[in-house]
Amino acid sequence: MEVIKRNIGGIVMCLFEILAGILLLINPVVFTSGIIVALGIILLISGLLAIISYFKTEPAEASMKQTLAKGLAMSAAGLFGIVQYQLFVESFSILAVLYGMIILMMGFSKIQWAVDLLRIKREKWYLAAAGALLSVVSAIIILMNPFQSTKYLWIFVGVSLILEAVADIMALVSCNQGSLPKDL
Repeated sequence: MEVIKRNIGGIVMCLFEILAGILLLINPVVFTSGIIVALGIILLISGLLAIISYFKTEPAEASMKQTLAKGLAMSAAGLFGIVQYQLFVESFSILAVLYGMIILMMGFSKIQWAVDLLRIKREKWYLAAAGALLSVVSAIIILMNPFQSTKYLWIFVGVSLILEAVADIMALVSCNQGSLPKDL
């Protein structure tokens, strides 16, 4: 129980990965569209708050902070995300490459973690190594993009998210590591 308490943040993040993977398996287009629209709403609200902040701030200070320009840019980006979310979904291949690159970088961080566990002679270091290997292999497959259909790539991404998160939770609990690597 103490191990779970010490690693609750990492475990919660892994549970969110599992949830995202399940939602991707159920309906990837709707899930992705929802994420894009939600981010658009957040940007729009942040932009509007920055614009309001600009007009509430003293003119000299406001001109130095450039909150009006930042607020307008965030609002425009947010509106674009809300109105043109389908454009992002249609350009999935670019997003998949970016996702693959992020997963590869996280895999490298997990390799570091596994090697650190091995070097300090933790018993079940191989669980962290398995998660690292899964991340790197998943990233390579995504970057190679051997799939003929985006649907299969979405399924692969959903399954890989779930498997990586489960492997990470097992490594966290089994290795009795005090904390996760910063990139997990």
